[in-house]
Amino acid sequence: MARKFLYFVAFVILLVIAVLFALRIWGEQLSELAFVPRSDFVRQQPLADNAYDDPAMWIARPGSVGEQLARWRPAYAQGTKAPAPAPAAPGRFAVFFVHPTTYFAKARWNAPLDDKTANSVARTFVKGLATPFSQADQIWAPRYRQATLGAFLTDDPKATMALDAAYRDVEQAFAYFVRSIPPDEPIVLAGHSQGSLHILRLLRDRVLGTPLERRVAMVYAVGWPISLQHDLPALGLPGCSTPDQAHCIVSWLSFAEPARPGQMLKRYEVTPGFDGRPRGDSPVLCVNPLTGVRDGSAPASANLGTLVPSSDFSTGDLVPGTVPASCRADGLLMIGKPPSLMAAVLPGNNYHLFDIPLFWENLHRDVGRRMAAWQTQH
Repeated sequence: MARKFLYFVAFVILLVIAVLFALRIWGEQLSELAFVPRSDFVRQQPLADNAYDDPAMWIARPGSVGEQLARWRPAYAQGTKAPAPAPAAPGRFAVFFVHPTTYFAKARWNAPLDDKTANSVARTFVKGLATPFSQADQIWAPRYRQATLGAFLTDDPKATMALDAAYRDVEQAFAYFVRSIPPDEPIVLAGHSQGSLHILRLLRDRVLGTPLERRVAMVYAVGWPISLQHDLPALGLPGCSTPDQAHCIVSWLSFAEPARPGQMLKRYEVTPGFDGRPRGDSPVLCVNPLTGVRDGSAPASANLGTLVPSSDFSTGDLVPGTVPASCRADGLLMIGKPPSLMAAVLPGNNYHLFDIPLFWENLHRDVGRRMAAWQTQH
């Protein structure tokens, strides 16, 4: 049985790498042909009111087996010098983390909850992307009927319908999360890519103007473009300007040189922002993950640990001092020459898959520092 499971994990990892390789090679037109569903949108039946009472609807939640995924701590690679230990964890806080897209099929616009491949990749992503938030006393990561990858490659209205359907699941999971944590506990909203889009919608639709607003200590919406003109003002929280600021938003989009972000920017420019208007060429929010400051640059020596995955993506080691970070004028985060540490890069030298692993230890400390500031202020 164990051997069969390992074969399945290997198959899943190879499938993900194959998909990313195809995206890199085929380019915009063929990527759309390969991944955008041609079928009609099938309206998702609402989940039962008590669906998220079921622990099986969570990749991680307090007391579950999956919680260990979100609390995994990578070690520093042999032969590297680990930095001084981080300060002690701040006071209690709860994290609601939404994983990125892990469903690549074009058979449906939304992933079924029982898709084994999507679920396996989601667990891998929680282990690699949610773990910088492991200082929290509670970490919650829901399963949801995510929109397929192709929904981000087309302006077909069915793509918007698929994202709306996915958001409704996340919204329901968030309501259960809020009911389940102590009523005065600070909240961190976190996600990556599609997950970041959903937490930003939660912020706008379910948090702002409610008693929850004063409890949201931080928002980490990594890997999703946030327009300074058409998104940020409508979200109610500012972008983080200093490393000790709390109650603000952190985001960045990673590209290596030479960056060719045309495919990503094309979708960004024509998609309406949270103010309902097309984003156009408005710069995006860039909080430098090495400094915690809006914009600016930092050398590779400031990088306290890049999470370098193993060949099967089941584990990884931290390697310090390898990847720099510089926010350019349009808000993209440049990481210099393509790192030799990683494969599976998206077209245009887009290191989207590694937005968080590139800066794993710095993000881990950023969370602790900002939550300590929150505790001091409150």
